[in-house]
Amino acid sequence: MTQAGLGEAAELHRTFIGSVERGERNIALLSLRRIARALRVPVAELLADPNPKTA
Repeated sequence: MTQAGLGEAAELHRTFIGSVERGERNIALLSLRRIARALRVPVAELLADPNPKTA
């Protein structure tokens, strides 16, 4: 999915999606929820550590 496609699906501007992806913005919970809904994943999945440390 492109940034433009995700932005359209989430009703957010593509440049906003790009800046979030690059870690340049602190994202509001509402925007995070919109992105999760557009990607059809739970918000928790977007917040999960992609590389959890094993004990």
